[in-house]
Amino acid sequence: MYIGLDLGTSGLKAVLTDDHQAILAEATAPLEVQRPASGWSEQNPSDWLRAAEAVMAELGAGQDLGAVRGIGLSGQMHGATLIDKAGDVLRPCILWNDTRAYAEAAQMDADPAWREISGNIVFAGFTAPKVAWVRAHEPETFARCDRILLPKDYLRYWLTGEAVSEMSDAAGTSWLDTGARDWSDRLLAKSGLSRAQMPRLVEGSDVSGELRPELAKRWGLAAGVVVAGGAGDNAASAVGMGVVNPGQAFLSLGTSGVLFAASGAYQPDAPSAVHTFCHALPGAWHQMGVILACTDALNWYARLVQSDAQTLTAGLGALQAPSETVFLPYLGGERTPHNDPAARGAFAGLGHATDRSAGTRAVLEGISFAFADCHDALRSTGTQIDSLVAVGGGSRSDHWLQMLATVLDLPVDVPAAGDFGGAFGAARLGQMAATGAGAEIATPPPVDRRIDPDTKLQAAFSDAHARYRAVYSALKEAL
Repeated sequence: MYIGLDLGTSGLKAVLTDDHQAILAEATAPLEVQRPASGWSEQNPSDWLRAAEAVMAELGAGQDLGAVRGIGLSGQMHGATLIDKAGDVLRPCILWNDTRAYAEAAQMDADPAWREISGNIVFAGFTAPKVAWVRAHEPETFARCDRILLPKDYLRYWLTGEAVSEMSDAAGTSWLDTGARDWSDRLLAKSGLSRAQMPRLVEGSDVSGELRPELAKRWGLAAGVVVAGGAGDNAASAVGMGVVNPGQAFLSLGTSGVLFAASGAYQPDAPSAVHTFCHALPGAWHQMGVILACTDALNWYARLVQSDAQTLTAGLGALQAPSETVFLPYLGGERTPHNDPAARGAFAGLGHATDRSAGTRAVLEGISFAFADCHDALRSTGTQIDSLVAVGGGSRSDHWLQMLATVLDLPVDVPAAGDFGGAFGAARLGQMAATGAGAEIATPPPVDRRIDPDTKLQAAFSDAHARYRAVYSALKEAL
């Protein structure tokens, strides 16, 4: 048996799997985000530990955990958890969606060394600019900082007593030499830090430590349970969905949107705003196009017209030619390909005939075109996508999936019912660490159905995509 723990922003999820990767039990504990100032987003790491106690107690209440051999970890990326020499947390963790460090990020990104070594733009959401903000605004805290840990790695520190991270999560800090899969002493020095303040690095499928005996006893686990390196949330989800080989990809239609493609080589292109990170498995990398408002944009529109997303999409029927109305989904800036935190959403081409249904289609089209821009950015780096799996809340709309298939010119596979997300991928990594298994156990889920592009509408959607780009360019120029 194996346990996967996925430390998300809104909750910690745990799954228990058997040797055949069937899910035997699952549990979730909620988490809250504190926003003490505009643009700030923080959590208290002590809340993560309470959540872990809660989910482990729930798993143990229904299952005998004595046969558990490995635990895998997944979680939200980019968070800055600062601890002192005694291992105590110095301040609340600054989360991935905290934007206070935009000035520090811009200053770092202006230095070519950061993109050259890390392979990525220094986004305000990454870890390094957050620590630079602490250095500038909370110097006493920075001076006491003995170790910097990512959220799931602080959970590991509590589980094992080991300060360890792994390649996929470390790549989102801006301190990793992503091609070499090692910390960059040069970039750390630019932050006033040293390698001694960084966690030891392992691969996601490696053993990072053993569960502390007192926790094993409290939760009913045997001695010697190993804890795998694990992965950042998207890389763990990719392991759960079997997206581990070149040509494989998944489309995540959640609050934000991700087009994730596995790669067997390191091929960064920072100016494209594509994220180039290490994958959770040795010798593998991945690339992501990221849009900041996916179902979040649809839910915003639903509130605007006093409805809900499911009601709006349920009545759309078969795919039609694109709307004359253009929607830009940049409600809070955009990452790929624009790297434009000042970008904002817009409707253009409104007319007397524009009703709620037309507005819904325009919103779905705008988000789809944002994904198409991500796809173009990925292809510009040489990344090829041969198969695409859709996951997330938005994947429940076949209308939207056919629109995406048509815009991306790729068939979209919908997996059979089941949970193949970060916690499941983490459990797979725990199984790899405990048994020595490799990528062969990271198989794709069974496909429920395949949705093909509508070839008759592709030319019309291509023209609409061109209008979408023109509207963004005009709006940027005007503002």
